Amino acid sequence: MFPVLQIGSLALRLPGLLLIVGLWLATFLVDREAPRRGVSGAVVNSLIFYALIGGLLGARLGYALGYFDVYLKNPLALISLNPDALAPLEGAVSAGIVALIYAQRKRLPLRPTLDVLAPGLSLFAVFVGLAHLSSGDAYGAVTQVPWAIELWDAMRHPAQVYEILLAAIVFGLIWWLSSRSAFTGFLFLSWLSLAAAGRLILEAFRGDSAIVLGGLRLAQLVSLAILMLALVALHVLAKREESSPAPQS
Repeated sequence: MFPVLQIGSLALRLPGLLLIVGLWLATFLVDREAPRRGVSGAVVNSLIFYALIGGLLGARLGYALGYFDVYLKNPLALISLNPDALAPLEGAVSAGIVALIYAQRKRLPLRPTLDVLAPGLSLFAVFVGLAHLSSGDAYGAVTQVPWAIELWDAMRHPAQVYEILLAAIVFGLIWWLSSRSAFTGFLFLSWLSLAAAGRLILEAFRGDSAIVLGGLRLAQLVSLAILMLALVALHVLAKREESSPAPQS
């Protein structure tokens, strides 16, 4: 693992830097995809920015609520730059709420906007895997396979490498599908289906999974539910597209 990039006397936390690079590259894909979908790339990039700010605030407040007594004694810790003091679930929910509010105010069309975001989301997932590889987070289960790596005092599946490979495959497929969308919403739902299927597979090799109901992996249950909903939505939209009258020449 390589969590810190040392440049002279400057020490940079590499996981955070990788996420920033991934987000930056994702905005380029937004600018590429937006004109093809009839959506303003500048407005979508602003949506990403405000959602990111809202997500960071929500993640920090969610984490602080879990350690309320500590932050009550030291309120200035709320503005700490420590990326470990963030609650991912609360951050994701906050980012989603902010994005929905902003999209509503700017009257962004839902399905075209989601299609614009899909390539960027798929690319960003690759950098999330790289960040995990750098930090050692999202580590694999103990194993004896020949390609196991030593991490946290045990030989483990290189789950971070699996994550990067799966994300790269999904990105490649989404890039290929981006010019072959069958109907509005197809690209985003395809990404959602592929990402959920990838997480369903990946979770079987993770060593840090949350276990519920006596042995089931929570992330797999959530991924399976998302996959089923995305496939149903694809089926419904495809049927609606088939039944819509063809434009007259």
